Amino acid sequence: MSHVEEVMEIIRNQTGQAPEIGLILGSGLGDLADDIEHADYIPYHSLPYFPEPTVKGHKGRFVIGRLEGKTVIAMQGRYHHYEGYSLKQVAFPVEVMKALGIRTLIVTNAAGGINLNYSPGDLMLIQDHINMLGASPLIGPNDDQIGPRFPDMSASYDPSLIELAKKEAKKYDIKVREGVYLATPGPQYETPAEIRMMRTMGADAVGMSTVPEVITARHAGLKILGISCITNMASGILDQPLSHAEVIETADLVKENFTSLVKGIVKNI
Repeated sequence: MSHVEEVMEIIRNQTGQAPEIGLILGSGLGDLADDIEHADYIPYHSLPYFPEPTVKGHKGRFVIGRLEGKTVIAMQGRYHHYEGYSLKQVAFPVEVMKALGIRTLIVTNAAGGINLNYSPGDLMLIQDHINMLGASPLIGPNDDQIGPRFPDMSASYDPSLIELAKKEAKKYDIKVREGVYLATPGPQYETPAEIRMMRTMGADAVGMSTVPEVITARHAGLKILGISCITNMASGILDQPLSHAEVIETADLVKENFTSLVKGIVKNI
């Protein structure tokens, strides 16, 4: 039995619910999981191959239940490469969620704004990404039953889901941006020179997550929607130091809009 199958069986023994949509909730955005009804809670530390997340703002558990009439599985907290985990470990929960039956993945994160037109508190629909992590979670033997050896990444973020998100944002009078997310290993924030380079490369926002999960989800044939919460402006744009406390504080201020948007999207998938 593979590691994925082993974890899948343990989860199925703890819940009778079959999720169809997966949610990955980034830094400061985990409160959305509290709105899931008839929830079953499965702490990561109770599962084999799942270490305890070490970052503030990440509770570290699966929440499985009903949200806006759909059965969902939410990651209330995620793993990061900078915590010492391989990209394969970071993306492992996506493989588990796929095995449990999800067909759509909504992945969220807190990010720094590179685009000078952005402001803290903006929500950005991810159109594309740039992988500056230096590796891929797919390195190693390929399982052809999951996906192809060389997966196509040309439309990783599903255009129909992006259009749905824009429609729901308009309904709730929520302003959304559309842009390119760039992932770095971290944990240090970027230098002003690095941010200028990233802007030249076409990046609109920068963070330390999301890309490994998206690559794995794309390989597995899932439909993907990505949403970044712009929690601060990137290094060198404003004359102030960067801090994780600011990330959590800004995410908390926009959680009402964020929750309304994601709920509207889930309802209409």
